[in-house]
Amino acid sequence: MGFFSFRQEIAVDLGTANTIIIHKDKIVIDEPSVVAQDAKTGKMIAVGEKAREMHGKVHEGIRTIRPLRDGVIADFNAAEMMIRGMIKKVSSKNGWMSPSLTMVVCIPSGSTEVEIRAVRDSSEHAGGREVYMIYEPMAAALGIGLDVLAPEGNMIVDIGGGTTEIAVISLGGIVSNKSIRIAGDDLTEDIMEHMRRVHNVKVGERTAELIKINVGSALTELDNPPEDFVVHGPHQMTALPMEVPISYQEICHCLEKSISKIEAAVLSALEQTPPELYADIVRNGVYLAGGGALLRGLDKRLQDKIGIPFHVAEDPLHAVAKGTGVALRNIKHFKFLKQ
Repeated sequence: MGFFSFRQEIAVDLGTANTIIIHKDKIVIDEPSVVAQDAKTGKMIAVGEKAREMHGKVHEGIRTIRPLRDGVIADFNAAEMMIRGMIKKVSSKNGWMSPSLTMVVCIPSGSTEVEIRAVRDSSEHAGGREVYMIYEPMAAALGIGLDVLAPEGNMIVDIGGGTTEIAVISLGGIVSNKSIRIAGDDLTEDIMEHMRRVHNVKVGERTAELIKINVGSALTELDNPPEDFVVHGPHQMTALPMEVPISYQEICHCLEKSISKIEAAVLSALEQTPPELYADIVRNGVYLAGGGALLRGLDKRLQDKIGIPFHVAEDPLHAVAKGTGVALRNIKHFKFLKQ
């Protein structure tokens, strides 16, 4: 039985849209942050991908919950249930038996003490013996492969599901940061609102997400434009089925407001940056991470507007998770981890 008493270590990227768990440097869980509960008893029915498939399609006996909103825990019980369910999946894959867990969990850089406490409590209740916290932009920088301990300025823009995190990192610390609650979810809501207002067609969250993935764009002129995406849905007044082709130019116009806010936040973070670090950023460029970095033409638009090169991380969706994994390997060396 000695084998089962080993301390297990996992890194958790607790995201508004997806939760990713890394164990032994490998991504073992990458699933939507959704949990399905029995409406009467509150017992968990499904977690992750299975729960997302139910989202928007349930009857009154089942409730689907997204425990995180704007990057922070909105429903404490559901969050604990979700983390526990995800850890259970990992342990059944790896044959653990009630391990004592060391966890590194990432949190938005604009989190309040109360929000940080909620993440820590949820993680401890889900089985974490030792829980360390890392700020998302720091994790993204590690995941991209930057030397965060060097006396050099690096700027990260991490556009997740609930928050956009902008930070300047030097000497293992965050020098200036800006965390705004405008990110992937807001872009999805913009698309839902646009479809209702302009085309009189009702679309759900998942369809709006598909529109964003297929024809989402930050520019009206693209070198490799995607084909129009055909949306099916009920007309708002008549409830008759409709078929609407959507072009990337149309989506670019409907996302304009939210993207402008992200632009303004990047400029504001640059304004607060000390001159020596500013010079480093102009030389090294700004790194884009998170799912929002995949929006077509976003890097070019920001580059044209701000005049500094913008680089999209190699694997933007997993940059934060990979960086959390790096932090887990270096718990002893990284003094910036919060315990």
